[in-house]
Amino acid sequence: MNRELTRVSALVLVMFLALFTSSSIIQSVQAESLNADQRNSRTIIDSFVVERGAILVDGQPIAQSVPSNDLYNWQREYTNGGLYAAVTGYNTLDQGNTGIEGAMNAELTGTSDSQFLSEIERLLTGRDPQGAAVSTTINAAAQQAAAEGIGDFTGAAVALDPETGEILAMYSSPTFDPNQMAVHDSQLVIDYYNQLESDPAGPLQNRAIGGDLYFPGSVFKMIVASAALKTGDYTLESEFDNPAELKLPQSSSVVKNSTEGQCGPVTDDKVDLETSIVYSCNIPFAQLAAELGEDTIAAEAQAYGFGQPLEIPMGVTPSSYPSDMSEANLMLTGFGQYDVRVTPMQMAMMSASIANDGTLMKPNLIDEIVTDNLTVVSDPQPEVFANPSTPGIASTLRESMEAGVDHGYADLAQIEGATVGGKTGTAENGTDNEPYNLWFTGYAEQDGKKVAVAVVVVPEENISGQGSNEIASPIAKSIMEAVLNS
Repeated sequence: MNRELTRVSALVLVMFLALFTSSSIIQSVQAESLNADQRNSRTIIDSFVVERGAILVDGQPIAQSVPSNDLYNWQREYTNGGLYAAVTGYNTLDQGNTGIEGAMNAELTGTSDSQFLSEIERLLTGRDPQGAAVSTTINAAAQQAAAEGIGDFTGAAVALDPETGEILAMYSSPTFDPNQMAVHDSQLVIDYYNQLESDPAGPLQNRAIGGDLYFPGSVFKMIVASAALKTGDYTLESEFDNPAELKLPQSSSVVKNSTEGQCGPVTDDKVDLETSIVYSCNIPFAQLAAELGEDTIAAEAQAYGFGQPLEIPMGVTPSSYPSDMSEANLMLTGFGQYDVRVTPMQMAMMSASIANDGTLMKPNLIDEIVTDNLTVVSDPQPEVFANPSTPGIASTLRESMEAGVDHGYADLAQIEGATVGGKTGTAENGTDNEPYNLWFTGYAEQDGKKVAVAVVVVPEENISGQGSNEIASPIAKSIMEAVLNS
């Protein structure tokens, strides 16, 4: 009898320990992920009982909860929704969240681990549940400049503080109205989502950090130039053959410069690296890519962030440099063609690193997170992401980029009283006369204030005399001016 009681007691003890362990794991380890699971309908309903925290730009709400006078108590409201859609994303009743609404859902609903003490205080004081406010790093004037500059073009813009990594602007076009995703009628939400999803212009794509990615064209030349300088075998005075066209090896294709002539304002049999950057010549960079080799360029691209995971806190699609190429395709990558694919965020990171003496700071969209009782539960600090180059190499690259703005193919980015460096790019998208990607990436500094920027636009059709300098450079200029003047 005693033996049977012992067995039963031992079994009960084991079951108790198993229950205790599993419940402890759920409460302490898995609670946040379970709350975030979009299949958790109870959490969805509970999250609307809570007054969701605001998302702020310059201290003003761009997303906030307002009384809904229905089962769910609160409904999300977006101020200038289309302007900030790439930042806020949307918050739906039962169709998921995107942007900051998705990435910071736990903080906005007050269920994150960092808000545990605030939740205890709320229970003790009897205050109504309320999520934390998320203050962003976005500069309202820069965001507005990006939207006005891009206008009806398809494209995107990103602006960064090179010294901190703060994201000052992040805009994607075409955009959408997140207010229509926030209504409490699921069928209306689904209908609007399907309308956006079927739109060939792709308004749901956040082109600044993801989507189908872009061919970078000549803006990629700065990474190739950086790789060359890092070897120690090249300087800005290094020379290359300067023909009007170059036949690719084992191919019938030829490479031409944008002028379809020799590189530079003064034609000669040779051309140096700086002139090739300033006047954005393809042939010298095709030769340089062949001399450097695939592995050297790939390593340099990776050093600047290609292929690296990044959360801002939304996930950024990694940019990519191809591998196992023929010599002909390798030469095409020297000026950002073949299958080099990038985000505007990646190109802004490149310019930010060059502007910051070769140190690349981790891009970040969050300034601070503050609870309803004004307790700061998170205050992200600047963080080094990588050191792709040295101060000496960065200085040399700046010299060429500033010459490009002063008297080269990026001169429409000039800002009176500011030091501006930049690189334009025009990238082919295919062989069927598809419109080109028109790029500008660079930086500006004035009175100790710095900004790095990348802009890409894709017009409906190519227009003679309206290239990257005429279209992308002025957009970037307006964004940089907005930051410098704020």
